[in-house]
Amino acid sequence: MQRIVLVAAGLIGAMGVAAAAAASHMAESRNLAAIAAVFLSHGPALLALGLQTRWRSLTLAGCALAAGTILFAADLAMREWAGHGLFPGAAPLGGGAMILAWLGIALGGLRPDRSFKKD
Repeated sequence: MQRIVLVAAGLIGAMGVAAAAAASHMAESRNLAAIAAVFLSHGPALLALGLQTRWRSLTLAGCALAAGTILFAADLAMREWAGHGLFPGAAPLGGGAMILAWLGIALGGLRPDRSFKKD
């Protein structure tokens, strides 16, 4: 699952740069700047989550964060280019998944770490 999170981090980061570039060239764009912001803020978090190897719970949070980010931004992209969303409630569902993933990360930070011995 860590590889999935790392692949998602790379793709989301690349798409974030592309969306930022497109937004700077399209004056009438409504959603590209938001897509860029979401991708460029969540991509580095996914990279960090994909590189951590100690806690499966953080890897699961990374998967949820990746899925929510992709769903949210895909709905915005469809609204931008097709004039309608993916399906009713897609953006709130993706946003909710991102919120839950961030809360999962916070809970993971509260977990006692017994893998290190104190000197």
